[in-house]
Amino acid sequence: MCGIAGLIYKGKSSDIGQELTSMLQALKHRGPDSTGFALYGHPKADQYIMRFKVAEQEEVKKGFEIRKQMKERKAAVDARMAEMGAKVEAQEQATDYAYRYVFSFDGDLRRLADYIEDIEGAEILSLGHALELIKDLGDANRVSAQYGLDDFQGTHAIGHTRMATESDVDIRSAHPYWAYPFNDVSVVHNGQLTNYWNNRRALERRGHRFMSNCDSELIAVYLADSMDRDGDLEESMHRSISELDGVFTYVVATQDRVGMAKDVMAAKPMVLYESDDLIALASEEVAIRTIFPHEIDTYDPYEGEVRVWQS
Repeated sequence: MCGIAGLIYKGKSSDIGQELTSMLQALKHRGPDSTGFALYGHPKADQYIMRFKVAEQEEVKKGFEIRKQMKERKAAVDARMAEMGAKVEAQEQATDYAYRYVFSFDGDLRRLADYIEDIEGAEILSLGHALELIKDLGDANRVSAQYGLDDFQGTHAIGHTRMATESDVDIRSAHPYWAYPFNDVSVVHNGQLTNYWNNRRALERRGHRFMSNCDSELIAVYLADSMDRDGDLEESMHRSISELDGVFTYVVATQDRVGMAKDVMAAKPMVLYESDDLIALASEEVAIRTIFPHEIDTYDPYEGEVRVWQS
C-alpha cells in the first residue's frame, strides 16, 4: 500500500519540514511502520551534508554492549573521514544512533562513501550538497519530532509512509532511498517492479552498488545513472516508463527539481495541485489539503505521464 508525497516551491523556500510532516501524517493509514523524509535545503558549493546511522533503533534497546559498538562505529567514521581529508565543520547527534555532519571535501566522493560504508554497522542515509534524508520507525509526527524537522527550511521535499510487506520493519528497509553514490538524488515509490533483478544486475555490471533489496532504490540508481550519462532528468524518466516493468508511481527529487511518473496502467494513485508558486502531490488528496486552509482544485495524472518541476 504505502503513501508518497512531495512539494516544491518555485523561487522561494518554506517550512517544508513542517509541511511534509503534515502531509505524511495524513497518509499514516497507508503505512504505519516507518516514515521517511528527503528534504532539500540551501546548498553551499563548498560543503557536503551527510546523514548516517551507526545502529538500528531496535538494537539500541539491547543495552551496554551495543552502545559500546555504536561509539566505536562513530569513532571509525570520524577516523576515516580525517584519513580521506574530509574536514567536519559541524556535527549534530540527531538520536542515539543517527548523526548529521557538514563537511568540506575535494576528493573522490564515492571513495569516501565506500570507505565509510565498509564500517560494519554504519550506514550512510544521504550525502550531497542539498539533500538531507531522514527515516525511522513510527509515524510522521514521531519521526519529525525525534529529528527536529519542524524547523527545516527548504525549497522542496519528498516523503514516504511504509507498510512493510516484503522486508523487515527497520530503518534500512524504510524509504526514501538515496541514489548511492550520486549527489542529491532521492526517490519515493508506491508499487512493485517485476524486472527488478534484471535491471539491478545490469546496473551492478556498470559498477553500481546497492544498499538494500528494495525496488525503490533501483529506481533512484537507474535515474541517477541515466542522468549521469546524458544529464536530463525528464528524458530519463520517460525511458523508465518503458524500461521498468510493473505497476508503479514514483516521485524523484534532485538538488533543484521534483519529478513524478506513472506507469502505463496508472493503477497506483497520485493527486496533484499546482499554483503559481507551489506544486504539491500525494497518494491521496487529504494529504495536500492539510497544508491549505482554503478550497483547492486537484487533478489526477494520466497513465504513462511524466512531469518535472523546477524550484
